[in-house]
Amino acid sequence: MAIRDILQYPDPRLRTPAKRVDVIDERIKALISDMFETMYDAPGIGLAATQIDVHEQVVVMDISDNADQPQVLINPEIIDRDDACDIAEEGCLSIVGYADNVERPIAVTVRGLNAEGEAFEQRFEGLHARCIQHELDHLAGRLFIDHLSALKRNRLRRRFEKAARQRGEPPLKTGAV
Repeated sequence: MAIRDILQYPDPRLRTPAKRVDVIDERIKALISDMFETMYDAPGIGLAATQIDVHEQVVVMDISDNADQPQVLINPEIIDRDDACDIAEEGCLSIVGYADNVERPIAVTVRGLNAEGEAFEQRFEGLHARCIQHELDHLAGRLFIDHLSALKRNRLRRRFEKAARQRGEPPLKTGAV
């Protein structure tokens, strides 16, 4: 197991869509183990492989208070969303120090594979549903800030680019904001 570096906004690699996992082999199992170690160390409640520069459809989550309910989603897809939505604050391990309110459906049904490669279909509600939607956005190359107004996104991008310049990092071409 190893703690991996988490890509930080505005790194353009965060915008790379993830590919489906064809085989759950030792490499994928090692990736899952590294992702949990990285997520718990951060600390966070969810992590998409995209965030550690692995562009495959793998998500790990644990929304429990005691970090004792790990969950793996491989090739996850939302097959149903509730019409009812709520607005809640979200943050991201790839956008450290920033959080904002995002509107999302309060429940989703997800189909995918677990860590053993077994198919599942499950309905998730509340924070669990929000976390899944947030992580699946990552797999599609989207960030939670994409749900904000263009004005907020542009201000945030400029703030993070300025901070990178002040640290002496080279400018990144960010593409979409």
